[in-house]
Amino acid sequence: MSGMSPQLKLIALDADDLAVISTHVQDARVQPSDIIWRQGEKRLVVGMSRLDWEQTLDGEAEPRRLVAALRFDRVLACKSRNIDLGAPDKILDLVGIEFHPQGGRDDEPGGSALLLFAHGGAIRLDVECLECQLTDLGADELGTGVGIEGEG
Repeated sequence: MSGMSPQLKLIALDADDLAVISTHVQDARVQPSDIIWRQGEKRLVVGMSRLDWEQTLDGEAEPRRLVAALRFDRVLACKSRNIDLGAPDKILDLVGIEFHPQGGRDDEPGGSALLLFAHGGAIRLDVECLECQLTDLGADELGTGVGIEGEG
């Protein structure tokens, strides 16, 4: 299978790493039903259909979509704004992810990660320390994303 980029697996432990992940998930499609908050595990998992930006850089006109899972660990609290969890199939467009260190101090491990969506939607995660992972799960043949409930 030529031209298939290897499956991406990125880990972010600081704001610079997170900026890289943010670039890869820009314009990803997320369904509220694929946002899974596991309070007991201090973990948030977001299933998404992301654009393969690296393939676009290789000159492919139409970027393919990949099914990916974005995971945050050591999450103390999770709040959402302008996201209708009662409409689980509504597609949310992820604009990017930001990290705001606690008290604005970079030497503090804790802070808040913000997942920003188009039209003012947002998820705010208060974290003990930043621990985020983006893992590709394969090509998105349908272009809609996929339910990841029950994984792990």
